[in-house]
Amino acid sequence: MRVRRLGFLSEAEAAQLRAAPWTYDAVGASGSGVVPAGYHALSRGHVLGQGRQVFERACRDLLEWQVQLRSGLGVRADGPVREGAVAVVRIGVGPAAVNAPVRVVRIVEQSDRVAFAYGTLPGHPESGEEEFAVAIDPAGDVTVRIEAFSRPALWWSRLAAPGARLVQVAVTGRYLRALA
Repeated sequence: MRVRRLGFLSEAEAAQLRAAPWTYDAVGASGSGVVPAGYHALSRGHVLGQGRQVFERACRDLLEWQVQLRSGLGVRADGPVREGAVAVVRIGVGPAAVNAPVRVVRIVEQSDRVAFAYGTLPGHPESGEEEFAVAIDPAGDVTVRIEAFSRPALWWSRLAAPGARLVQVAVTGRYLRALA
């Protein structure tokens, strides 16, 4: 799979996304284990390796949109991952590709865990939130975990909901492998 390069939003595009309303009410709920009523939950993890060096590399890559880019998705952002950052994630290729605007809800940077969550903005085919986390345990095992809650937001994504769930699971699998 071809790894894409990070593209950048124009200042006008970024300002428009920063001002856009969320498309869901439970802003900040991802990663809490609580799934809002009416939303589909997804939680998957993967062991990346062992040691502080693996952890630090994975954290750096996480905060540079590499999970999405190495998964084959396009990303245009206003810079690296930080609270309030905005991006348009492009899923698919050619005329069948879908733009999915998001804004970073939260970022966590601790000595044993780095995570960020982004939420959906108008135009995203789904409504909800997704958290990406890298952690190292006391034994030195490094893991990546993806947790999300979502539901279809647009008429065509509601029609395609069963297939969209399969796509979400497949993309999540690519996310988990992206930092390996």
